[in-house]
Amino acid sequence: MTRLGMVIDLDKCSACQTCAVACNTENNAPPGTPQEAEESRLMRWLQFLPHFEGEYPHVSGQLTPMMCQQCERPPCTYVCPVSATYPTPDGIVAQIYWRCIGCRYCVNSCPYTMKWFNWWKPQWPGELKNGTNPDVELRDKGVTEKCTFCHTRLQHAKEKAKVEGRGIRTGEYLPACAEACPTNAIVFGDLDDPESEVAQLARDPRAYRYLEELGTKPKVIYLKSR
Repeated sequence: MTRLGMVIDLDKCSACQTCAVACNTENNAPPGTPQEAEESRLMRWLQFLPHFEGEYPHVSGQLTPMMCQQCERPPCTYVCPVSATYPTPDGIVAQIYWRCIGCRYCVNSCPYTMKWFNWWKPQWPGELKNGTNPDVELRDKGVTEKCTFCHTRLQHAKEKAKVEGRGIRTGEYLPACAEACPTNAIVFGDLDDPESEVAQLARDPRAYRYLEELGTKPKVIYLKSR
C-alpha cells in the first residue's frame, strides 16, 4: 500500500499553465466555447487561483495551481450515496463516472471547490475528437468530474510491473501535470517512502497544506515562496 502525494514548489512555478493544458489533454476535458469562457463555465480539473499576501501598499500576488487535494479524510466520500467517489489503497480519491447519479452532494462538501459537475454534453468540434485520449472515457452530461492523479497511468504501470514480476519503479508513474511541468515545480511520489523526494520535500519548513485546519489532511502540499 502506498500513499501517493504531490509537492508543488511555488518558487519554481512560473504559472505558465503547461500543467493545466496537459491535464485537459490527458483527461479529455472538453475545450469549451468563447461564450462558456465568458460565463466561467469551462471545466478545468486544474486551475490557477490568485493568492495575495501582505497589506496595502505592500501586497504581493501569485497564481497557485489548484486541483483535487486528494484528502486522507475526504468529505466527498462520506456524503456520496452510491459510492461513486472513494479512496483507493494508493491514496487516490477516485471517481467512478458511470456510477454517479448527479446528486452533487460531493461537490457541495468539497471545501476546495475542485469537483466539477458536467451540466452540458461535451463537444469536440471538427477533428478535435480524434485527438482525445483513448485510455480515458468521454463523460456525458450529468456526472461529477475531478482530478484522480491520472489514475489510468497508474493502472498501466501496475499492469506492466505485474507482467514483469516486479513492483512499480520510482518515477515510472507520473500524472500528466508533473510530467509536463517545464520547471520541475511539481514533484510526485509515495509520501510513505522516507527516501523519496516528495516525502523529503513534504518535511521542508516551507511546506503547508490548504485549509489543513479543517482536518481533511490533503496530500497535495505546497512550498511557500521565499
